[in-house]
Amino acid sequence: MKEEYDFSKARKNPYANKLKKQITINIDIDTIDYFKAQSEFSGIPYQTLINLSLSDCAEKKKQLQINWG
Repeated sequence: MKEEYDFSKARKNPYANKLKKQITINIDIDTIDYFKAQSEFSGIPYQTLINLSLSDCAEKKKQLQINWG
């Protein structure tokens, strides 16, 4: 290990503002299957796609419209 490191050309971590927290969540099998199919098509992991979808809703402050009938 070096005694000193040169950080003069270092750059800030672009992902530092996007910290994630691990949680446990129950999701319908059909929903998971949908995101897994999208994952195969896009090449993006399905958990990342779920996160992107939820992040988009939160960013746009979308209001849920639920019809139980």
